[in-house]
Amino acid sequence: MAVRRIINMGHPNLRQVAKPVPEAMLASEEITRLIADMQDTLRDYGGIGLAAPQIDVPLRLAIVEIPGGPTRYGQLAPMPLTTFINPSIEVLDDRCAGFWEGCLSVPGLRGFVTRPQHVRVRYTDIEGQSVSLEQKGFPATVFQHEFDHLDGRLFIDRMDDMSQLMFEAEFDKYGPIGD
Repeated sequence: MAVRRIINMGHPNLRQVAKPVPEAMLASEEITRLIADMQDTLRDYGGIGLAAPQIDVPLRLAIVEIPGGPTRYGQLAPMPLTTFINPSIEVLDDRCAGFWEGCLSVPGLRGFVTRPQHVRVRYTDIEGQSVSLEQKGFPATVFQHEFDHLDGRLFIDRMDDMSQLMFEAEFDKYGPIGD
């Protein structure tokens, strides 16, 4: 398929609410190509999640692939590449934790964001089946981050303290602020 250009913070379409994917479109060549392009794009850019609005497609569709193993976020269980069509999130526990988030649409920056750590995700899969799954910890943060794109939000909108926004090079060199 094709690697698409990711639009960056400041592009007005990143701030738009995406439209639901119509059920009739699920098996279409257009959606199949879009998902394949998103997969190629995600892997080319080296991310773990990508929402359609990030490649300037205003549809409620996102993909997530979490590699397992040790990371800066702790030991993670792998999540295979999964497509989320018209997803929604329900917070199951208000207890929050924070992570230093980055974003392919906000290249070169990382910011500390606090989010609920136990959520239920409901979505339609690529076969048109309704799916529900619970996620805790870092994966819960990933879903909230990606699905925020579907509502025109970026991680910087969720930051409580803008002094905890840093360039990745300084983050890598000096570590998180406050540590």
